[in-house]
Amino acid sequence: MDLAPLQHLLGLAPGRRVVCVGDVMVDRFVYGTVSRISPEAPIPVLARTHESVMLGAAGNVARNVAALGGSVALIGVVGGDAEGHEAMRLVVAEVGVEGYLLPDPGRPTTLKTRYVSGQQQLLRVDLEESRAISGDCEQRLVRTLRDVTDGAGVILLSDYGKGVVTDGLIAACLETARATGAKVVVDSKARSFARYGAVDLIKPNALELAHATDMPTGSDAEVEAALGRALTLWEARAVLVTRAAKGISLAVRGEAVRHFPTISREVFDVSGAGDTTLAALGLALAAEASLEEAIGFAQLAAGVAVGKVGTATVSPEELVEAAITAHLAPAEAKIATVQRMVDEVARWRAKGLRIGFTNGCFDILHKGHVAYLAQARSWCDRLIVGLNSDASVRALKGEGRPVNDLESRALVLAGLGGVDLVAPFEEATPIQLIEAARPDVLIKGADYSEDEVVGGDLVKSWGGEVKLAPIVEGYSTTAAISRMARKEQAEEAQS
Repeated sequence: MDLAPLQHLLGLAPGRRVVCVGDVMVDRFVYGTVSRISPEAPIPVLARTHESVMLGAAGNVARNVAALGGSVALIGVVGGDAEGHEAMRLVVAEVGVEGYLLPDPGRPTTLKTRYVSGQQQLLRVDLEESRAISGDCEQRLVRTLRDVTDGAGVILLSDYGKGVVTDGLIAACLETARATGAKVVVDSKARSFARYGAVDLIKPNALELAHATDMPTGSDAEVEAALGRALTLWEARAVLVTRAAKGISLAVRGEAVRHFPTISREVFDVSGAGDTTLAALGLALAAEASLEEAIGFAQLAAGVAVGKVGTATVSPEELVEAAITAHLAPAEAKIATVQRMVDEVARWRAKGLRIGFTNGCFDILHKGHVAYLAQARSWCDRLIVGLNSDASVRALKGEGRPVNDLESRALVLAGLGGVDLVAPFEEATPIQLIEAARPDVLIKGADYSEDEVVGGDLVKSWGGEVKLAPIVEGYSTTAAISRMARKEQAEEAQS
């Protein structure tokens, strides 16, 4: 999605009301490291380091709507157990989410616990029941739905097959939508989608579409045939199929199937990516965007979400940065703000990668610099280069410096294969960048002693190390400037 329409849509989104109804879960992620196999059985031993807990399924959809600026009412069912109380606490903590979680003491709250080492999920343990909710609970859900839908532009029905989305609740969604003018969008794990009736949009993924139509969905042609079959089986006005790296395909009654390619992004964790897509679609439609605009918005949001850990939300600022980065050359995309650097470091660290940091003015890049940076990169998996701003260089080196401005210096550095991120800074020293990045190894040239390296003590305090890279003799920016000056003087003398 281009930047201008994205910013326009983000400007319309705040305050737009969305109702999200369906299965609410608690997602728990237990993180750790694996360094050995259990002597009791051929299984890895996870040394737990930390864990996180968040709302999942319909709860994650609601979180994403709120994070993107919308106003959302979350309707669902929880048990009378500790996980149910956890879900209620999590709802209260989510800014922009109105929680309407109805207790049903006769069933457990759905809990998914994932055990993760590096970027690898080792195991998922589910606590759940899939039987339909009681008639009394269904009636309470229906009454709540009717009470909170006034002013909503969209009803998002998130059906994970855990028993909350009954035929009666579906009928109530359709009836309420007709009365209020809201659109109904369905995301379902069901084998058949016929039960949802004349909703505005159904959003399966490629595998779900294949199961529901008994047709292959590998190629564009196969997807087109399956979507055509879907529209004969279901009453939905449109079907949108998400196809991971192959993008999104859309079938609207009476129109040809359209394909929307996606921009390739590094995928770290697909947990909750479908929820993010549903939330972005719904909010865009509530903001009266066209279906095509809503798809672009959803693709951008999902692309950001899969680069994060766990069932993550996406902010408007991240969408704007992603839209800008998508149109940059590879080198330009490596130039980062402090916040983006922090986000990238979190992703790298979650993968178990070793983070290195160095800094300098890098005014006129020469052979010595290239050798130095190559050595620095050999000591880490990802290298961040802190780059002095023009004012910072001038304060350090005097008037007439830098020879090359910040943008030029950053682009040249970013063009080196061994440099993973360039982070400009205005201060006299990079100490704030070092504190933000918390590198595992801090690198400076061997013309420094270890106790002279700015931030060295700080890095050592969290278990990192300081390394000194050898300097290639005879190469320096000052020497290069002197050579250029002598050459100019010689040329002037000859003229």
